[in-house]
Amino acid sequence: MAKTPKRIKAWTGDRNVDHSVDDAVKLVKANATAKFDESIEIAVNLGVDPRHADQQVRGVVSLPSGTGRDVRVAVIAKDAKAAEATAAGADIVGAEELVERIQGGFTDFDRVIATPDMMALVGRLGKVLGPRGLMPNPRVGTVTPNVAQAVKDAKGGAIEFRVEKAGIVHAGIGKASFTDAALKANVLALVDALNKAKPAGAKGQYVKRISLSSTMGPGFKIDVAGFSA
Repeated sequence: MAKTPKRIKAWTGDRNVDHSVDDAVKLVKANATAKFDESIEIAVNLGVDPRHADQQVRGVVSLPSGTGRDVRVAVIAKDAKAAEATAAGADIVGAEELVERIQGGFTDFDRVIATPDMMALVGRLGKVLGPRGLMPNPRVGTVTPNVAQAVKDAKGGAIEFRVEKAGIVHAGIGKASFTDAALKANVLALVDALNKAKPAGAKGQYVKRISLSSTMGPGFKIDVAGFSA
């Protein structure tokens, strides 16, 4: 019989009860004992059926405390817009040549932003970017004429969220090295954005369960009723 690792034996906190946001953050941080700065992740179970078009949940939110990650941003634009993207801090900027590189398998980036006039070219990248969740979309601000602001938002902590087939939204909301207050602010911002993105087709309880965890640590449930209050 396999032995339980010492790291798991050392986990503290009750995983079977609902905690306040403050307590959940403290417990997750206390159990993030890996030798690297673990990512803190949230899972929100929504009362929606994503198979129906009127129950899709998708959007973007700027986390007030940032993500703790160095986000590599690629911008598909040309001429003046390309210059604006470069000045704003984009890591990779290009037009036709960048589209060709991506078609060839280049994916060394975390976010793709495009100007509206480039979408005829970007449409060719659906098979490459779609499965990775990187396809530019005006609904989440990644197809925009204001590329400079989009780049700054992406670099400053803006994240995209999208409900999965099981009705769950997963997102990284910081690092274990963040303060309790910083993580709590990011949790509140994300759940607030999810509430604002509630689809008209959603019936009954919308936010059903929330769980917070670290990369290598256990998950702790958050009291949805208390959270709402």
